[in-house]
Amino acid sequence: QVQLVESGGGSVQTGGSLRLSCLASGSTYCMGWFRQAPGKEREGVAFISTRAGVTDYADPVKGRSTISQDNAKNTVYLQMNSLKPEDTATYYCAAVTRLALVPGYPRCQDARYNYWGQGTQVTVSS
Repeated sequence: QVQLVESGGGSVQTGGSLRLSCLASGSTYCMGWFRQAPGKEREGVAFISTRAGVTDYADPVKGRSTISQDNAKNTVYLQMNSLKPEDTATYYCAAVTRLALVPGYPRCQDARYNYWGQGTQVTVSS
């Protein structure tokens, strides 16, 4: 069992930056950041293969966000820059703990994430 604890959400103005953190309590193959805005479906944002270091990004955040990891701290980060009001959402960290759930390994974008954090709110005002 893996527990995920997110932190770093908050309120910023358009053009601002935030760094989200996700601490994992156990070993993973993939970790990803997802977001869900009110009335919208959850969407994947950024993904990292925690053992291979391969990263992927969804088009809406590509070029503005960077996912990274600190293996010593078992923590994954999402640095978000040039934030826009449409980035407003609850951001969730997720993890994959079984290789069988990552058919495209080491690419983690289409993996089946089996552990989820509680979410952290990001609000971007214009």
